[in-house]
Amino acid sequence: MDAAAAPEFTEEALEAGRLLFAGKAEFVMGVVSLSGLPPADRSEVCFAGRSNVGKSSLINALTGRAKLARSSAEPGRTRELNYFDIGDEGKLYLVDLPGFGYAKVSKTQTAAWTKLIKSYLRGRPSLRRVFLLVDARRGDLMDTDEEVMDLMDGAAVTYQVVLTKVDKVPKGEVEKIVVKIADKLKKRGAAHPVVRMTSAEKGFGIPELRAEIAALAMLG
Repeated sequence: MDAAAAPEFTEEALEAGRLLFAGKAEFVMGVVSLSGLPPADRSEVCFAGRSNVGKSSLINALTGRAKLARSSAEPGRTRELNYFDIGDEGKLYLVDLPGFGYAKVSKTQTAAWTKLIKSYLRGRPSLRRVFLLVDARRGDLMDTDEEVMDLMDGAAVTYQVVLTKVDKVPKGEVEKIVVKIADKLKKRGAAHPVVRMTSAEKGFGIPELRAEIAALAMLG
């Protein structure tokens, strides 16, 4: 199978994803230091990406809750690791990382966030996967995306690229972007080979991403 081609999910897997996100979805806390992290007592996935890539919109689309994650017109406003409790019986933490590539913050603040994110990625035993969001309209990975991928390769943290806003790009172009990125991922040890395509606005790819996350939640 081509690495760029996403495998089909069974009806059972899609239903497991639907049920997970049909359950509880609550904001738990914003973490500003490692000492503030909740106990690593369940599987954890996190979303990373440049500011304005659509992380909040995607989280809201996955959970079916319009205002669970709040987006901002000010890039880089999310300055904490935001924890969300997903599913009944404490099944999963979904973590929204601060956006990177922001400009209107001090170098000192940027350095502090970067240190926090690096420490989190390297030392969180319950972290199952990082979903690296990439805006399809950009046509390729950005330098800042590659820098984050370098970090995760070094930390041996599995990550998967998720294209956002694919409804804003012609289908043929999206397919070319997927192939281009998937080819780059072949050279990276910690990268998941499948590039997911999503549109929070249209709902495209949301059931499949839910299924992917539900499978990770079952790892305990």
